[in-house]
Amino acid sequence: MPERTESLGLRTLEDISTLILHSHDLKETLDNIVALVAGRMNSDVCSIYLLDDDNETLRLKSTKGLAHSSVGKITMKITEGLTGLVLEKRDIVSLENAHEHPRYKYFPESGEERYQSFLGIPLVQNHAPIGVIVIQHRETRAYSRTEASTLSTIACQITSIVINARLLDSIRHKDEERARLESKLEKIRLENLSSSDPDSALPEKNPLILTGTPVAPGFAVGKIYLLGRRNPLEAVVVEKVMPPEEEHERVLQALEKTRIQTLYLEKRVAGILSEDDAAIFHTHLLILEDRGFINKILDLVDQGHGAGRAIREVVNYYITAFAQMEDPYMRSRSADMEDIGRRVLESLEGGEVLQEELLESRLLVSSEIFPSDLATLDMEKILGIVTEKGDLNSHAAIIARSLGIPAVMGIEGLVRQIEPDDDLIVDGNIGHVYINPHQRIRSEYERLQRDYSLKMKGFEGLRDLPAITRDGVRVFLRANIGLVSDIRVAVAQGAEGVGLYRTEFPFMARKAFPDRHEQSAIYKKILAGFAGQPLTIRTLDIGGDKGLPYFSHPAEENPFMGWRAIRISLDCCDIFREQLAAILMTAKGSEVRIMFPMISGIEEVRAIRQLIREVMSELELAGIPFKSDIPLGIMVETPAAVLGAEILAKEVDFFSIGTNDLIQYTLAADRNNSRVKQYYTPYHPAVIHSIRKVVLAAKTGNISVSLCGEMAASPANALLLMGLGITDFSMSAPSIPVVKQAIRSVSAEYAERIAGEVLLMESNLEIKEYMHSVELELERIMQ
Repeated sequence: MPERTESLGLRTLEDISTLILHSHDLKETLDNIVALVAGRMNSDVCSIYLLDDDNETLRLKSTKGLAHSSVGKITMKITEGLTGLVLEKRDIVSLENAHEHPRYKYFPESGEERYQSFLGIPLVQNHAPIGVIVIQHRETRAYSRTEASTLSTIACQITSIVINARLLDSIRHKDEERARLESKLEKIRLENLSSSDPDSALPEKNPLILTGTPVAPGFAVGKIYLLGRRNPLEAVVVEKVMPPEEEHERVLQALEKTRIQTLYLEKRVAGILSEDDAAIFHTHLLILEDRGFINKILDLVDQGHGAGRAIREVVNYYITAFAQMEDPYMRSRSADMEDIGRRVLESLEGGEVLQEELLESRLLVSSEIFPSDLATLDMEKILGIVTEKGDLNSHAAIIARSLGIPAVMGIEGLVRQIEPDDDLIVDGNIGHVYINPHQRIRSEYERLQRDYSLKMKGFEGLRDLPAITRDGVRVFLRANIGLVSDIRVAVAQGAEGVGLYRTEFPFMARKAFPDRHEQSAIYKKILAGFAGQPLTIRTLDIGGDKGLPYFSHPAEENPFMGWRAIRISLDCCDIFREQLAAILMTAKGSEVRIMFPMISGIEEVRAIRQLIREVMSELELAGIPFKSDIPLGIMVETPAAVLGAEILAKEVDFFSIGTNDLIQYTLAADRNNSRVKQYYTPYHPAVIHSIRKVVLAAKTGNISVSLCGEMAASPANALLLMGLGITDFSMSAPSIPVVKQAIRSVSAEYAERIAGEVLLMESNLEIKEYMHSVELELERIMQ
């Protein structure tokens, strides 16, 4: 008998697989399964119940034997009935006489009073219940262990079917929703084309969709404030040239007036945001006081130029010089130079750069937004920002992200397509801007905005909760930050300290290398902002795509593989010593760690340790308190560090995997090169196995390992990385709530299963498709 039952079970599984291929949807599949199982197990009834979206209500979805009219109508809470008992216990319920059990619940519409015996098996996926399969017989009988085992095996197969079917439904619903939206837009377009009634006095404005670069997330709907201005740098002005000494005086007075304005702007922004956000105006002051800049203008005056022409030519020279730089951050500084030049010329002409205050909340639209614009307008009344120029590195974008203002930049020809009374929708998530959208589109975005607000409100409840899986595994979510203003955002999102503090940003905002005391003051602000939580400080990482205006860096054909990061630090020991001293001084009595970028071998680590010993001796002789047992770690972001991880683990206290660089170095794909963008992927098997190798090396060496690349910002990716053995992440702060929600929604066992599947895959396309299915499944779990 057992052998026959096992044979039946195997044949049933095979037939279920065949049924799936010939079924068109979940209902048809379940109907075919209950009929097959009832026939093969010779039961009078086979029924499948699934949980509703509330995760509390079981609903009859398919049956063979009960009244067909009861499908979809019979429901019970998990705390009700024998079927509810199966899910409540998460275990098999086997009864010879079901009617005698105290949990028996009779549903007259089902006709089940004729059936005596009951065998129920829970349908569970990754510890999360999804439903129950039940078989029943008319006679009173005991179910054998083999029958229960066979039905349990069938239940596992059914669980996978249900999950996959729901994923397909989710994909289909998303496709249908996308198609509906596209259909709406097309219908609106056709309606507008056909509504050209010559008798209509006020025809409706045609809606228009523009696309730019999303630089700050969120949605905004409203009227515009068109920040129009003439650009004095581009104006053709015929000016009467006075004697050089008088033109000199005009230049110096304009510069002084602009310096006074800049001090006001710096103070205003520092009061609204922070001193670090206002540091851009300090940089403006340094330029306005720079003798080289001033002398270039005065030299042109001496050559017979008027003050206005001399200022224009010098400022445009600097704008062009910045715009031609390879480094994206430095390229973006051309906008700061334009801001300075514009304000100096307006001061020269007797005008004021200050804009009038917004009278009501509006969407700010302009060819370009300068720091001085945001400093003079009422930021609380700016609903969103849309510009022709600008990118992720512009100061307007940085401030918009700090304030949580949705922003889209880089829309060519924007201003000429906008009228002062236009309505706009700004989608800062995907970079779309809708001009005069139809009411149906507006309603759709208002719904999305409400959903987004509810989602953000839901995340607020997660802020103070730990990231713990359903089976009790603790995960730490920390923030990547570069500015003091990032602290507020990170704390608001529930960051558990800083896993990566990029120290190069304060260096970029200055005219010269800051000394140890200036650096220490900045580090102390970061520590104070996170109230005793851990802080990992990465030493100066310049070169590659980051440069300093006051530090001469040689031109290199391949800067990402050139003189950068730790290589510069070890070659410029005086600069490195100052930074090490600043960190050691700050770390006294605090949970601070030092991390070194782009390490490729043990020689670099030993050279760093020797320098630290020397700096400690110097501080000790000077009587300056410092942390003598500070943990030292390295960024693992080169193939050399991966291959030598076992050796490096003997020399350091922790690893931090930097996936951004690790991916590009492993795959030889520059992440900033659009031509090879398709080769830059976190899903390449070489990347996945490199991460796994580093985790195993850290475990063998008994040191901790974290990951601070943006790969972990995706919830599905975070689960994959958890499964690979990482439980300490650092990411951009806005990603923390959704990653935390994902972690709290699943078990560590689920994450390990994902990693196990991925480690067996041989192509990045296969991994990418699998991870997409994980994303969809995760969306369903988190609903």
